[in-house]
Amino acid sequence: MNKEWLTNLVGKVLKVDRGGPESRTGLLLGIYDDHLSILTEQEGVIYYKTDHIKSITENVKKGFQFQLEVPEDFTFKTAATFKGLLGDLRNQWVNINRGGPEKLEGVLHDINDEFITLILNEEVIRLSMFHIRSISYGARVEKPKEEEKSEKNKDNKDGGKSEKNKDNKAEEKEK
Repeated sequence: MNKEWLTNLVGKVLKVDRGGPESRTGLLLGIYDDHLSILTEQEGVIYYKTDHIKSITENVKKGFQFQLEVPEDFTFKTAATFKGLLGDLRNQWVNINRGGPEKLEGVLHDINDEFITLILNEEVIRLSMFHIRSISYGARVEKPKEEEKSEKNKDNKDGGKSEKNKDNKAEEKEK
């Protein structure tokens, strides 16, 4: 994928790959030397190596559905290279490759030019750098819970009466 072309898509909602376990839809956060980062609703920030991306889709008419509001102070890890990013993720819990038989998770222990080392329970897993397609570490934007939304809407509709009613009922129980 051409870095200059992808740079024009930063800030847009895209679909990485057409289908399969690696395909995700999200907000393109950044383009780097050999990888890109997207923010997804379910999994947070995912980093894809650009060598492994088969396609990028942008829906120019309707856009893809993306219900997440990104706060201005949202931060995530960035690095010029994928290996540099892995170095920043050392000693953190990571998810490698999104699905299928090559999906892995564990604590990223060591990184070198040939492979990484993950620790998962009693297992020490060595994975070739070439076979890492994507990685995530848990940086995400939390959605407001549905109950909180409905309570706020309810309070707004009845002018806060429901909260007063709760207080009155509590006082009656105390008597």
